[in-house]
Amino acid sequence: VQLQASGGGLVQVGGSLRLSCAASGGTFGRYVVGWFRQAPGKEREFVACISWSGGAANYGDSVKGRFTISRDNAKNTMYLQMNGLKPEDTAVYFCAAVESIVLFRTAANYNYWGQGTLVTVSS
Repeated sequence: VQLQASGGGLVQVGGSLRLSCAASGGTFGRYVVGWFRQAPGKEREFVACISWSGGAANYGDSVKGRFTISRDNAKNTMYLQMNGLKPEDTAVYFCAAVESIVLFRTAANYNYWGQGTLVTVSS
């Protein structure tokens, strides 16, 4: 499956952005999909993931309560709604997928990756 992330940009502190990840070339509904982010000089960090049906989700501690992951299998697309953005949310955000019924928080478990979209939060 191929993944294409979009929706990044420059936003002020406290603002909102919605990222999208469009999938092609596979049966999207068979995949757990997730978001990771990487800031300059830091390791890739887990943000959120969602089950194939959308019925279960898992969030990183730093975004819990502010970010919401969702998916539309009919559109082969996953979303990340980001509210209450902080400067420390600045990073390149990557979408990822793995054919699984188990939710994974570790990047190494994901087989497929999008190219990343940059989110910059200015203070």
